Order: sequence, then structure tokens, then C-alpha cells
Amino acid sequence: MSNAEKWAPRAEREARLRYLEQQLGRFASIEIEIERAVTLDALGRRVEAQKAFIEILLKAPTHFTALNEFGNCLAGMGSITAALRVYSEAVTHHPTNPTGHINLANLLLHGGDLTGARKHYEIALRLNPGHPQAHQGLGAILTQLGDHASAKSHFKIAFGNRFISSLPYRGTKRPIALLLLVSSAGGNIPTASFLDDRLFMTSVVVADFLDPSVPLPAHQLIFNAIGDADLCAPALEAAARLIKRTSAPVINDPAAVIKTGRMSNAQRFHTLPSVVTPRTIELPRAVLIDLDAATAIYDHGFVFPLLLRSPGFHTGHNFVLVESAADLASTAASLPGENLLVIEYLAARGPDGNARKYRVMTIGGRIYPLHLAVSQRWKVHYFTADMANQEHHRLEEAAFLNNMPAVLGSKAVAALERIADALGLDYGGIDFGLSATGDVLLFEANATMVVNPPDANEDWNYRRPAVSKILDAIRTMIVRKTESSAQCLSDVSDNIMKIRA
Repeated sequence: MSNAEKWAPRAEREARLRYLEQQLGRFASIEIEIERAVTLDALGRRVEAQKAFIEILLKAPTHFTALNEFGNCLAGMGSITAALRVYSEAVTHHPTNPTGHINLANLLLHGGDLTGARKHYEIALRLNPGHPQAHQGLGAILTQLGDHASAKSHFKIAFGNRFISSLPYRGTKRPIALLLLVSSAGGNIPTASFLDDRLFMTSVVVADFLDPSVPLPAHQLIFNAIGDADLCAPALEAAARLIKRTSAPVINDPAAVIKTGRMSNAQRFHTLPSVVTPRTIELPRAVLIDLDAATAIYDHGFVFPLLLRSPGFHTGHNFVLVESAADLASTAASLPGENLLVIEYLAARGPDGNARKYRVMTIGGRIYPLHLAVSQRWKVHYFTADMANQEHHRLEEAAFLNNMPAVLGSKAVAALERIADALGLDYGGIDFGLSATGDVLLFEANATMVVNPPDANEDWNYRRPAVSKILDAIRTMIVRKTESSAQCLSDVSDNIMKIRA
């Protein structure tokens, strides 16, 4: 297919848009106006779609379909706050429609509001007890709360016979057909920032619920987005079985991902030169809340302070510092899960008393700096660190992004390259600190690291080139993995250049 030819489904949508506009020229119809706005959105003409939805809602401000589809459009554009307002309006005016509650809950869950999301999922299930999306969302919440047994019962309803779905494609040329493998329990790589729907036509497969007798969707490439080895072992095992059914190239082989659990990493990386890994063991929570818990800890070679963590959680959830033996039992009792990770505390404070956590991404075997978070607290996460209000911290981060070897030193850079090589991931990340002697203090290394573009605040302009470089590296890595003809790769490259422009 030449570059001048349009991809057939795209041409069909454009023909449908012309027909709808002709119909509107003959007579007024709110339903046709809504379909036109939805079609504009599907064609990637989102600014026009947004304008069309606003004009519709000025005439019919409580129309459910208009509100719901406008919310979908805004969410797809990344305008989450506006989408929340629109979905809230849909729920207010149509409280008995489960779809509005589910869409609102999905965005609340995405933003970390588990309580608000749970409320609306539960309302949706009262209105429609078998709604698969409501069961899926409630299962995700229960997983985050550590109630895996209850979550599994919801996932069975959600994915029992709905384990394959398709994402919309908005490109103008023949797409790359991509199979995206995910886990029902979460722990998946967020891919929205680099799997552009103008380049990839994506089929999503919930690996741990896939019926092996069902044929796989047509695909040129597999992206295994299952990233959390501690949470998603069954899904990774299912993904490993799935890839044996196809000859398509795979990004992030499940066999490599499954080795990246915290305990596994601590064991296999501690022999690497200039790498310090924390001693890590898993113990039943019942042992840790016992009166003799401290004795058990000492018997395993730990000293206080130490860290306790519920497996499968990220961004600091259910991850605590235990200062002394007297605090052990009560702290363990407050964490979810039958088993807890006991982790040696690695102090990553500099001479100024601040803790520092660096993150690099490893893409296609190369290392790219992503961010540096500086905080007075021991638990350092970028979104809670002392960055926005501390210009000197941002200057320090800018130096790291602009010249990583100069900031870290050659010893640390070589250590990071060894870790990346041992990980064997096409897409992954490494969170770490630096010791006083320049060794890498390894916090975690896995595929769940997120590459989030900075918000529109000008204070973050210095971060944009580093993030863009990583996103470009990911897209390039994906294209190189694609097994296709030279002409197809040429078409893809042309498409990427148009998207960037």
C-alpha cells in the first residue's frame, strides 16, 4: 500500500462524517450531531469534536449520551479534570444509568481516589449486578486494598469471557497491529504516553483469563505490559504460554519480567560491582505481629530501623519505616496481605540531610535519566518530593538530566549499565540512591516504572527534553522490534514523522 493511499477503515469513517454533515444540512437531529462529534473524535480531530460537543450541550445540557461521549473525548485528550466534571454532570442528571457511574469511577480510580471510585462502582453494580466494567474496577480497588480473594471473584465476572478487547485507532495509514498483554490484578506498565493510537491498532489481552482455545487477534508485535513480578506471577506465567503460540517479536519477555521481584533482585544483583542491594525476605504477617516478632527479625540478620512492605503495591502505598522493635507488631498489623516483605533500610541522605532518589529508564538496552527527587522524608516519590517549591532542587535535577555521568560518576553509571544488562528488559526502570562512596543503592528495578510527561507549568520546562528523548527511544525500540517488510517500516517511519510534526 503506497503512502498516498488511505487506510480503508479511516476512509469509511470520513465517508460517514460527510454523510452525517449532509443529513444535518437537511434537518436538525441531536442524535446525528452526537454521532458527528464522536466520529470527529475517532478521526483524531479532537479540537473540532470538543467544539461540537459544547455546541450540543448548550442546546441539551442534560443529554446523557452527549455528556458521556464528551467525557470520553476529554478523557482521551488527557483533560482529566474537565472529564470528571462532565461525568459528574451525567451522574447527577441520570443517577440510574450505570455507565455514567462507571466512567466517573474509572477516572477517580486513575487519580487514586479509591473511596470515591468504589462508591460509584458499587452503585453501578446495584443498578446492573453483572456489569463487567464495574466488576473489573471494583476488583482493581480490592487488589490495591490487599483483598485479593474478593478481587478475584470480581475479575472472574469481568473477564470470564471478555478477555480480549480493542482500542480505537485514529491513524491515516495502515497501522502496526499490536497485541498488548495485561494482568487482571493490575501491576501493568502505563503505555498511553507512547502507544500512539495514530500508529498502533491495539488488541488488549487479559493474559491470566485468556482461553487458550481462542485464536489470538491478528498482530505483528506483542507488548507484554505485565510488569509487577510480585503481584502478577500467574499472569506472567500465562503470558509466557501465550507467546509460544506466535512467532511475532515480543517486547519485555515474561521470562525476564518474572525475575524482577524485590526479593529476586536483591539476591541476583548483590554480587554486581558497586551495587548495594537491601537484604529482603518475605514473612507471614502473623509472625510479624507476634510478641516474639523482633526475635524472628534478629534471627534473619536484620537491625532497626527497617522497612515493611505489602507486596504488589507502588508509589509508597503500604510501605513503612519501622524505627524500633517496639513498633514492629503494630505496624505489621496495619498493613494488608498475608505476607509482608521485610527490607533492609538503605540510607540515601546526602551531606545536606536530604534523601535523594534517582530514576533512569532502560530502553532497548540503553540508559536514560528520567528524574531526581529530593526530599526531607525517607520515602521519596517524585510527586511528594520537595521539588516544586525548591528551585535549587530543580537545578540539581536539571544537572542530572543534562549530564548524568558528571553527576553520578563513572562508577555508578557502570553499575547501572550492569543492572540494566542483568534485567534483560526492553522497557524498564531503575530507582536508586548513591552512597557516600559513589555506589548505587538499589531500591527497585523492574518494568512498572512510569514515564509521565511534566505538566504545563513552565518550571518543568527543563525536564521536557529528557522525557521526549525517552518517549522517542521507546517508539524507536518498538518499531525496530516489529517484524515487517522494509516498505512497511518506511510507512511507519513516515507516520511517526508526521505525528511528531
